[in-house]
Amino acid sequence: MLVLMKTEAWKLKRYHMIWAGVLLMLLSVLLTVFSTTALDGTVWTFPFFVEQVMKNNITTIFPMCIALITGYIISREGADDTLKSILTVPVSFPALLSGKLAICGLLSLLLGIASTVFTVAASFLLGFPGGELPAIIQAAAQITLNCLFLYIAVLPVIAIAARIPNGHLIGAVVAFVYGYGGMFAAGNMTLANLYPVTASMGLVGYRSYDEAVHWNPPLCILSLLAALLAAAFFVMTAKKSMTVKTAKKPKQVITKKGW
Repeated sequence: MLVLMKTEAWKLKRYHMIWAGVLLMLLSVLLTVFSTTALDGTVWTFPFFVEQVMKNNITTIFPMCIALITGYIISREGADDTLKSILTVPVSFPALLSGKLAICGLLSLLLGIASTVFTVAASFLLGFPGGELPAIIQAAAQITLNCLFLYIAVLPVIAIAARIPNGHLIGAVVAFVYGYGGMFAAGNMTLANLYPVTASMGLVGYRSYDEAVHWNPPLCILSLLAALLAAAFFVMTAKKSMTVKTAKKPKQVITKKGW
């Protein structure tokens, strides 16, 4: 597994899609900055700004972003017609897929760090109070870990999309709807603890200071564990021949005789 992860990490350098993920993390912060212009009487502070960035990450940006990037990385082997050569090595397709998913888990942490940097920079530029070092450290931990937990929540969607040739776009659309559903699940704390997307919020203590918010960490862990087991099932049952691109034989041209 370590060899597969090292190989996939080396391949990441040639994927420009990674920068699209960084830009999407910036977009999440910019959307939050735009919402600060609303004259609705909201008092903006650094902790509140961080919470709004996390909300945008959870419900609109990150599930779609990580599903698109991971699906793209998985589909490249088939699109570039290199999968059939790779599978000549004694490694199964589920093992190859597991290596890609594992390295994308580390990528989700890097995107979380990028989101943290953009969030802190935007807060300082806007001059929000409350941006002391302990608050920044807490924000970094919450945003980064939340991105990892969101990745785990979306893993079943990614694993199913990987079974479809060029299914990364379909997976991104489904992941977007899946993440957006978190807005409705958050209205009921029981459902919020069970829904994997919102369960990620409970594990990082999102708005835990609010008396109306009652997270159940063991239930949140079980929710994400169920998502992880479901993804593992789809990966282990994946067939190695599903994404191999078969070359079409050129049609034989019959030349006419005579004039």
